[in-house]
Amino acid sequence: MEGSGSAVVGEAHPYWPRELRLPGYHSNDRPMWSILAFLFSVSGALLAGTWLLTGRVRGLGAGRRLAVCWFAVCAFIHGVIEGWFSLYYRQIPGDQAFLSQLWKEYAKGDSRYVTADNFTVCMETITAWTWGPLSAWTVVAFLQNKPYRFVLQLIVSLGQLYGDVLYFYTEYRDGFSHSELGHPVYFWFYFIFMNSLWIVIPAALILDAWANLSGAQRAADRGAPCPSGKSKTT
Repeated sequence: MEGSGSAVVGEAHPYWPRELRLPGYHSNDRPMWSILAFLFSVSGALLAGTWLLTGRVRGLGAGRRLAVCWFAVCAFIHGVIEGWFSLYYRQIPGDQAFLSQLWKEYAKGDSRYVTADNFTVCMETITAWTWGPLSAWTVVAFLQNKPYRFVLQLIVSLGQLYGDVLYFYTEYRDGFSHSELGHPVYFWFYFIFMNSLWIVIPAALILDAWANLSGAQRAADRGAPCPSGKSKTT
């Protein structure tokens, strides 16, 4: 619907492509540093808290504790930050709520987050409401030494890896047109570095889960004692 007035036309925006139209857009009134400080301080607090919590669990080495810390941060980012996007993606360009401003800041590295891009909305919705809760469940499973903990690790990590590969690949096919190509902060830090974490770390955790689950299956195939003390039969 066509309208008149600055509230409909919106302000000039910093996003790419430069001819992108964002009716109703309002620029952030919070500086970049405050938004990034929130993101990294909350993530850091979760890392520190989970690290201390895992120290009370017997048998968890440093590498395993770091993996549990990773899932705790994922639960926050997927469930809260990406959950906000999945609910309010249509309002974000003109909204001044803190998490909307966070997404408007990140969108300088990928403007699909202010245009309600179909793939991005679908991908983030699945991520928020599937991988977010499952990440939290994975943390609990490791803290309680549940037998299915590596199954959860494998499922969540595979989902994260698959979603992030599609995220990069769709933007590659669009010619990296939604960011200022080569910009040290918006392109290399926001878009490349931050998202690459969800390729490198899940890939390592998939291999780790594979090794642990394969080891358990080898033990079962050899007829190792079951938890009940009886030999497993086929």
